[in-house]
Amino acid sequence: MTTLSALIVPAATQWSWDRYGPILLESIGQTLTMVLLTMVFGGIGGLLLGLALYVTRTGGVLPNRAVNVVLNLFVNVFRPIPFIVLILALSPVTAAVVGTAIGTTAAVVPLSIAVTFGFSRIVEQNLVTISPGVIEAARAAGAGPWRIIATLLVPEALGPLILGYTFVVVAIVDMTAVAGAVGAGGLGSFALTYGFRRWDFLTMWIAIGIIIVLVQLAQFLGNRIARRILRR
Repeated sequence: MTTLSALIVPAATQWSWDRYGPILLESIGQTLTMVLLTMVFGGIGGLLLGLALYVTRTGGVLPNRAVNVVLNLFVNVFRPIPFIVLILALSPVTAAVVGTAIGTTAAVVPLSIAVTFGFSRIVEQNLVTISPGVIEAARAAGAGPWRIIATLLVPEALGPLILGYTFVVVAIVDMTAVAGAVGAGGLGSFALTYGFRRWDFLTMWIAIGIIIVLVQLAQFLGNRIARRILRR
């Protein structure tokens, strides 16, 4: 009977740059594309939705109970859905938006929607920490609701928001691996297709190592930027 070690050791000898290098570079590019595009669309969407949740709550800058209830309902419905299920459920929407439900570009649609609803709560929670006295002082100085939002709320919470964006980047990298399992490409798909399914554990761990490096870089940059902002 073939032992597990007998399967693993020969697989390690299968790696070569000529064989996997071009595919690996393409996979890295696909992962970065998904992460960057999702951060743009999902990041902006999450920021706007989080602001809307905060300003429309009772005692907010633009209180509106009906709007706040509807927004909370949408977030609470979509946020708990497992991402693999969300990808499949949104396939018709994805196909209508980009013309296909499969591929790197198509994956950006469900990724952006998932990040929008997830990040909105992070934005709302960070805005809640702003002292009500600061907002009241701005009102007393004659600042209107939109000026308070643009010049007070976002700048006051910018440092924590940067940390929130950093957390979201890490989550997106994780979700791209899931998306790769359903045809989106990227490092997750590379590890699954050329590593696990072929019992080539060296190839799989190379992909995992690159994912870890990308996450560490994102965390380092996010922490550094947030630290500088918080010092000001």
